[in-house]
Formats: sequence, C-alpha cells, structure tokens
Amino acid sequence: MPPLSADERSMAEGWLDFYRATLALKCAELSDEQVRTASAPPSSLTLQGLVQHMADVERHWFRCVLAGEDLPRIHGSHGGAFEVSADVSLDDARAAWQAEIEVARKNCAAHALDDTRPFPHGGEVSLRWIYTHMIAEYARHCGHADLIRERIDGTTGV
Repeated sequence: MPPLSADERSMAEGWLDFYRATLALKCAELSDEQVRTASAPPSSLTLQGLVQHMADVERHWFRCVLAGEDLPRIHGSHGGAFEVSADVSLDDARAAWQAEIEVARKNCAAHALDDTRPFPHGGEVSLRWIYTHMIAEYARHCGHADLIRERIDGTTGV
C-alpha cells in the first residue's frame, strides 16, 4: 500500500513500488505455461511478456535516460519484449526485471526530483516526470495483467 500521507518523493516511490508488486502478484503461483498464455483474444499479450516489457522500460528510463548509460534492450526491439521465447522462463524474465528495479532504485537515490536529463526526443526530462510516466506505465499494464490473470484462473484483485 502506498503511503496515504507523505512527501512527494515518498509518494512517487510508494506508488511505483505498489504497481511493481502488483505485477509480480499477478504472475505468482502460475506455471511457465500459464504465464505464456495469451488469454484475452485476439491479443497475444501474456503475463511473461508484460514482465519482459517492464524490465526493458525500467532499463530505458532509469538507466539509459536518467543515468545516461548506453545499453541495448534486454528483449530486443520495443515491441519484441512482449514476445515470449521458449528459451526464457518466467524466473529468467523476473530476475532480469528485478535486477533492473534494483539498479533503478540506486540511480534514483542519486537524483533530486527536479534533476533533468536529455529527453530522447529533444528537450529535458526530470526525475519527477519519469516517476509519473512509470507509474502510469505500470498502472496501464497492471490492468492488462488483471484481465489476463482472471482469464487464466479466475483470480482477481490486488
């Protein structure tokens, strides 16, 4: 549960961690086959694909943009992260995602909310904007995960 009353940074970090935990919960106690199941036709979106995508998104915003690291995507192209390979298990995908989250936390701790970095499409972007964007990104994908999980085994809620 994010804090009900806190300073802006604690609130942003709390909501981001809430959505990270929500996505992890949506994948809990499922087999590799289940997390690779596209259960909301005609979409091919899967829970594992969401985890892979969020690992890439964490890397992009908190390492490439905020820290200025020149790193390739973990799972290929932007859309490629959603595609699940037989060579990658959920444990592998989850480990990559968690590793990116840990680096993200360290990188964020070194910056104030008003610190800016070059935005990939021109201009400057603040850590505050990145936090807000990431909360929205996770919220959207947690909604997808909720529907996929419900179709897999009927589990609903956070």
